[in-house]
This record gives sequence, structure tokens and C-alpha cells, in this order.
Amino acid sequence: MPACTELRLKREEKVLEVAFDDGARFRLPAEYLRVESPSAEVQGHGPGQKVLVAGRKHVGILRIEPVGHYAVRIAFDDLHDSGIYSFEYLYRLGAEYELRWAEYERALAARGLSREPARRT
Repeated sequence: MPACTELRLKREEKVLEVAFDDGARFRLPAEYLRVESPSAEVQGHGPGQKVLVAGRKHVGILRIEPVGHYAVRIAFDDLHDSGIYSFEYLYRLGAEYELRWAEYERALAARGLSREPARRT
């Protein structure tokens, strides 16, 4: 597994840039990181229990906290902060971005959901 060499939060762009020692570099949008959170709240407690998270198009990242030498905890501005993103998981999210994002958009459409937040009435 390549080692993470750089993490750079671009708060205004709502992007986390991640670089690895094999030369791979990824720009991971906050919305993508949020809907793919490794937390039990999103992934469930077993296979097939993943929750489809909608309405996070404008989510931002408040802070990134190191977890040992292997991961980071990302705190989002929708108050979700329970996911611990291993560097291996961040690499996989970067490498699989196009496939995962297309699957996410298809799942939203199939359920009649949107990336836009629900309107308050």
C-alpha cells in the first residue's frame, strides 16, 4: 500500500487533496467523502447495510484530525464526524472515484432523491 505523503484541505473549494508516495494524487470532493464515510452510520454494521446519503451537495469540511499514523477523522459542517478514513481507504476512494460516483448518482435517481438539501418549509 502506498504511503500518504500529503493531505491538503482546500476549504473554499470543498476538496481534500491527497498525495501518495507512488505518485498518485487525488482531489476528493467533500460531498463524495461524506457520502462514502467509513462510519457505521453510513456503512452499517455488515454487508449490504450501506445507507444512501442524499442532500449533501454543499457540505464542507470543518477540520481534519490525525488518527495515529494511519488515518484521519474528517469533521463535516453537517456535524458528521464519526468516520475514520484510513489512508488505504482514501487511496481506494481516489482510485475508484468515477465508478463510485456514477453508482451514487444512479442510486439517488432510482430512489427519487437528490444531491441538493431538502427545502425547509
